[in-house]
Amino acid sequence: MFLRSLILCETFFSSGCAILRRMNGKQAIQSYFHAGDGFCPLLIRPGWQVSHLNDRADLHADTIRQVERHEATDEVFILIKGEAALVVGSQTDDGLALETLRMEPGVTYNIPSGVWHTIVTAPGMQVMIVERDNTHQDDVVHLELTDGERMELRTKLAGETF
Repeated sequence: MFLRSLILCETFFSSGCAILRRMNGKQAIQSYFHAGDGFCPLLIRPGWQVSHLNDRADLHADTIRQVERHEATDEVFILIKGEAALVVGSQTDDGLALETLRMEPGVTYNIPSGVWHTIVTAPGMQVMIVERDNTHQDDVVHLELTDGERMELRTKLAGETF
């Protein structure tokens, strides 16, 4: 009975994001999905947003060239499917000291504000990101990795199957 009264509406955006809204009378269930490559904010509300990140070629272990940080907000990552690793860096006299952590599906990972970080993606992976709204527009600083830091990162990720 419920399924018969279900109305499905789809809206597609040029970014490849799709918003699927299911409505039944006065109650509404909204579901969101991003089928394209890369980052897509799906649900934006005052003060917070939920985004999906799918595989991006420039975020593979052998192509990452930069890290980022956010001064005003934490950033939460949840691996939905596939393989990915988080990378964090702490500033030293010799540059960034990098650490990696292979993500497990369904586990919530928090990167505190002020921490240099990036994510290593692989084909077929999907990650959910929860953060303050407009974080990647108003609160992001990028830092290019040196050749030595990129080599260190590739070495640390060499045992991973991406």
